[in-house]
Amino acid sequence: MALFFGKQAAQPLDLFDFWVGDWDVSWGASSGSAPGMGRNQITRILDGKVLEENFVAAAGQGAQPPLKGRSVSVFDTASKLWRQTWVDNQGGFIVLAAHTDGDKRIFQTAPRKNGAKETMQRMVFHDIQKNSFTWDWESSSDGGKTWQLGWRIAYKRR
Repeated sequence: MALFFGKQAAQPLDLFDFWVGDWDVSWGASSGSAPGMGRNQITRILDGKVLEENFVAAAGQGAQPPLKGRSVSVFDTASKLWRQTWVDNQGGFIVLAAHTDGDKRIFQTAPRKNGAKETMQRMVFHDIQKNSFTWDWESSSDGGKTWQLGWRIAYKRR
């Protein structure tokens, strides 16, 4: 795996094209959360260099108010790398950088020291098909040596 902020191979502008669209999303119970569903709309904006995400969980799907979030993923033309910032109505703010692992597309946070632990989080897009894919939210407390699944979302194109 490439280092988060270290030298990485250039990424293509179309690395996340599969994600663009209007999606029905669903997830099963995990890590104490209830199963749920929602909608995620991803559009290409600003001359194709930015992906804008608009995520809304359906009412009655756990958190009150339901989770609403937005991300902006930017193709940095100088470094030829993708970066993302996520914000939501529950106070979430996350900064991530992209890399690949085989056919997986990954946005990952930088490592953070928490006492003796080095914590990280990542979203992994996999099983990518034209009209569906799987998105996993994972966390690590050992600097990325091992990962634990926190949330798995199935995407189906509307």
